Order: sequence, then structure tokens, then C-alpha cells
Amino acid sequence: MKKLLVTGSSGLIGSEVCVYFAAQGWQVHGLDNNQRAVFFGPQGDTRWNQQRLQETLKGFIHHELDIRDRPGVLSLLESLRPDAIVHTAAQPSHDRAAAIPFDDFDTNAVGTLNLLEGTRQFCPESPFVHMSTNKVYGDAPNRILLRELETRWDYDDPVYEHGIPETFTIDQSKHSLFGASKVAADVMVQEYGRYFNLPTCCLRGGCLTGPNHSGVELHGFLSYLVKCNLEGRKYKIFGYQGKQVRDNIHSLDVARFIEAFISAPRLGEVYNLGGGKDNTCSILEAFKLAEGFSGKPMQYAYVAENRIGDHICYYSDLRKMREHYPGWDITVSLEETVGQIVKSWQRRL
Repeated sequence: MKKLLVTGSSGLIGSEVCVYFAAQGWQVHGLDNNQRAVFFGPQGDTRWNQQRLQETLKGFIHHELDIRDRPGVLSLLESLRPDAIVHTAAQPSHDRAAAIPFDDFDTNAVGTLNLLEGTRQFCPESPFVHMSTNKVYGDAPNRILLRELETRWDYDDPVYEHGIPETFTIDQSKHSLFGASKVAADVMVQEYGRYFNLPTCCLRGGCLTGPNHSGVELHGFLSYLVKCNLEGRKYKIFGYQGKQVRDNIHSLDVARFIEAFISAPRLGEVYNLGGGKDNTCSILEAFKLAEGFSGKPMQYAYVAENRIGDHICYYSDLRKMREHYPGWDITVSLEETVGQIVKSWQRRL
């Protein structure tokens, strides 16, 4: 039986990957220490998801380990020697990173290096999939010519008709400290692929979402927005008239692409993993979607100052992914995704 190691296994993408690969007959090992609760407080706690995996996945093995623990990570990889590694563990928030710069960099950059070196030493033929972020592009996408529509911003340059490609610059822009630490990890994953010929890839995610997301104000756009709607809590819009646009991809489609890469890996690859143009929405448009499923009006407040390094408009060009893996495509629509998130929060609240 093939063994899969998933870091951040109690998080949204990590847990989805665990469930998906367990259903494919893999023995799944999850690495998580609920650091999200340390970063974000009780509302970020993911123990409920860990418990769900332990209760529902046959043969699932949980490892209580911090990826910053280098001897612990190396020892686990030496003993386990997994057939594939999916690295989703991270400090995921722009705003939080500025308050905890050492924790942020040690988690995102050094933690990734610990895993890469363990992979190189003990299982160099095993595909290594890293969940990077579109924030590696910093605020450079804001330089693209935009047009303002009634409820959203959109690109006004035909070069970006399909969205942001993987060739877009990551240099000479403001990233936030989170974005910078993820750049370090992203480039290191590429380097281990190109320098040591390891089968690695970076998935530069847009808004990765789904029903098992523990969304908080600092991270988890759609999940947190839906939670606010259901609780009647005020959602804060930070700048751009609420017309800032994101592409949203369901965690199931993320897991499906990871499976495609592991089945036919490449060396040091990069993919912009998002919902693409068809699954975009602005904050204002997301309000309408949530209201349509819940029947509750959205309560919100507007803060004129935007978040540092925030994208005005961002959606992923999926053409490279579809070219390299023609059997993969988006299967869960934005509307269906929001509906699932609403139902999930209704059960949890």
C-alpha cells in the first residue's frame, strides 16, 4: 500500500487531500500540531477536523509534530519514507505575519526546507507537492490596466484575458512578510527540483476554499464571509469599494490536481492553481451569493484603507495546468462551493 504524508492535515486543503487519497487506497499519514489555533486563537482551532479524519478514515495516522522541529521532521521522513509528500502546513495570513515575523518565516520558509531536505535524504523519488500562494507575485498584479464595473474590477489588458500566468514577475513588488516567506519556500521547492532533480511542484493558490474551512478574518475569504452572514456579524471591507476580485477553487479540485501531478510528476514545476475566470467574484458579489443561500442580509462596514499588498483583481490563468494535465479541470462551480460552505457552517454554528 502506498504511503502519503500530508502536512497541515487538519486544515482545509490538507484534510481534503487526506480524504481523497484515502479513498484511492493510500495509507495516509497526517502531520499537524494545531498551530492555526496559536496563530488565530480559538476560532482558528482545527482539532475538530483532526478528530473527523481519525474517526472516518480507515488507517489514518496522525503525527503531532511542528514542521519547524528539524530533528523531528527528519526522523519522521527517515522512518516513514512516504511515496509522496503534500505540504500544506503554513502560517497563512498577511496581517498576522507582520506581528510574528520569526514564527512566520520559520514556519513557511524553514519548515519547508526541513521537509525538502528530509525528502532528498530519505525518499528522493517521491513527488513533493507544495502549496504556495499567488501572494508570491506581491502587488505587481495591481500594475495591470484595470476597468471598473458596477460590482467588480477586471483586467483591461488583452494580455491577461485568461488571468495571471506563471511567467508573471515575482520581483520588485510589495508582498507582505507572509508573501516574502512564501516566496522563499516557493523558490526553494523549485530549486530542489531543478538542482537535485527531485519531482517537485509549487501550486500558487488563489482563494482555496470549501466546506471544511475554519475561516477567520485574517484568512479564509469565502468561509469567513459566510460565517459573518449566518451570525449577523459585520464583515469589514478593506478598500477598493468592495469590488476587489478573487478566483475561488474548491478543495476537491485542488486534491484532484495534486493526484494528477503525483501520477505524472515533473521536476521543479510551478502552476497557478485557482478557480480561473469562470469562478471569480468580488466581495460585493460574494455577499449576494451568501445571501441567496442563507436568506439573511449581509451586515458590513467599509474601511477605506486597503490591506497592504492586497490585490485589486486576481484570477489564475489555468491554461498551463490544462495543457500539462488534460484530464484535470474545474468540476465544482463557485455557486455550488458557496452553497456547501453555508451548509457546513450551519451545522457547526
